[in-house]
Amino acid sequence: MRIASWSKPDLSRLSTRERRILALGGAIAAVLFVLAVVLPLEHSVAALHRRVAHQRAELAWMRRVAPELAAAGPPGANGTLPLIVVIDQSARRAGLAGALAGSAPQGPDTLQVRLQRAPFDALIAWLARLEQRDGIQVQAAHIQAAEGVGLVDAALTLKRP
Repeated sequence: MRIASWSKPDLSRLSTRERRILALGGAIAAVLFVLAVVLPLEHSVAALHRRVAHQRAELAWMRRVAPELAAAGPPGANGTLPLIVVIDQSARRAGLAGALAGSAPQGPDTLQVRLQRAPFDALIAWLARLEQRDGIQVQAAHIQAAEGVGLVDAALTLKRP
């Protein structure tokens, strides 16, 4: 019985042309590897770093406003909840908690809210309820299609009169 064995190829047996073709093929394979694997991974890592930085800024902002929210007391203590609390609670009730990407106050009664991959129908129903029930109006809105059927990204400026 004969057992096949693998041995290192002898490149000296190849012609100069074959060695050039082999070197060119190796270079092309290396470039394709960089383009297909390394660059997309680098892009993903950079995007995650940006997202972490953004989330840290959001956390710092939340820590700054926490004393103000605590001072407002429980619901109904001063007659009016802070706008950020009303928006957050109502968005969660509307099933949009997973789509909330951030918010930033634009004044005492104005809040800028960002949603990502929010169901369009749920977003519109939520905005209608905000206006009807809480009197909160949409001052500005930028809505664009997101990846997925019926999903949108939205940047909203909401104002309580």
